[in-house]
Amino acid sequence: MMALNRHRLKYLVNHGALGAKTAQNLLGRTDLLLTVILIGNNLFNTIIPVLTTSIALRTFGHDNLVLSIATGIVAFLIIVFAEIMPKIVGATFPEKIALPASLMIAPLMRVTKPVVWFVNQFANGVLRLLRINTSQGRDQRLSTEELRTIVLESGSFMPTKHRSILLNLFDLENITVDDVMIPRRRVEALDFEAPLEDILHQLETCYHNKLIVYQGDIDRVLGVLHVRKTLSALHNRQVDRETLRELLADPYFVPTGTPVFQQLQYFQESRHRIALVVNEYGEMEGIVTPEDIIEELIGEFTTTLPRSGAGRGGWNEDGECIVPGSMPLRELNRWLHLTLPTDGPKTLNGLILEALEEIPEGDVCMQIGDAKLEVLRSDDQAVRTVKLFKPGANPQKKTKKLLSRR
Repeated sequence: MMALNRHRLKYLVNHGALGAKTAQNLLGRTDLLLTVILIGNNLFNTIIPVLTTSIALRTFGHDNLVLSIATGIVAFLIIVFAEIMPKIVGATFPEKIALPASLMIAPLMRVTKPVVWFVNQFANGVLRLLRINTSQGRDQRLSTEELRTIVLESGSFMPTKHRSILLNLFDLENITVDDVMIPRRRVEALDFEAPLEDILHQLETCYHNKLIVYQGDIDRVLGVLHVRKTLSALHNRQVDRETLRELLADPYFVPTGTPVFQQLQYFQESRHRIALVVNEYGEMEGIVTPEDIIEELIGEFTTTLPRSGAGRGGWNEDGECIVPGSMPLRELNRWLHLTLPTDGPKTLNGLILEALEEIPEGDVCMQIGDAKLEVLRSDDQAVRTVKLFKPGANPQKKTKKLLSRR
């Protein structure tokens, strides 16, 4: 009965399984349950040898050899049939054994209640004298890591997609908006000081429904513009800057380092759909939306913006893929099923620069973890284009340098 999974038992109780409720009540008083089981077990183990010895003495007389042989046989039978075999069967099939057994143990506990109470009080008194607190061991709550282990070991009992979502949910505690935001360089924004013709053209051709509007510099944000509503409002009105200013919604700022799960709650409470991530100096680092956080849970499901020249086909026939250096590592891992480290730099460019400790000049091939990559293009500021090789593939092209980072 002790081998029963408590969470599985709760499930059986909720579904009305025979004996489940009784077993749960018995396990709620482990001290009484153990007392009844141990009393019955020890009485059996004591009475059988006594009876066997008595029968041997009556049959064969006071023969020491016969008594030794009889005692050995009885001890062997008790160990095998009363100890080892029942415990192995009970541990292998806890539900099949414990649930029916609970229906017999429960009335037995009521019948032997006075004896059980006396023995239990005596045992608890000794434990108190020894300063052993038994109440501390009754907490059955699982930690996050224990839950993660249960999900990982669920195997065929849980669909792969469901298991992936649950594991991603556990990771939300450890990631911040910096990990999921669209970085500043990839933010499509509208310059309020641009010519009106350029502003209108950008509104008609942009990929997003909402645009960040700034004045001169992107750190001087004026507000957020709803593109479709703006185009509808300007359809029968003269386009001027004052009209655009009236259509701006107040920007919503969040500091860098905000936990993702907390930010998702903020989105629910404030009803905002876009947040500007700013650092301690008030400079914009990027933007984050509820969709970015949800994609961290279930994988990418929106492709409204072309990915800076990165095709979405994944690996080609040769096991290669060309991506921009500005691509976030978490997105890259999710897309290509890689395991690039995400506890440091947030982008592929940052990871390469951290490994090389300099901006590479010319082609450089390196290995980070199990992923091989080749720098195709870089300038004085950053790595612009990178070719990735699928783990297990053998890149044929020779490069000038070969570096490894484990």
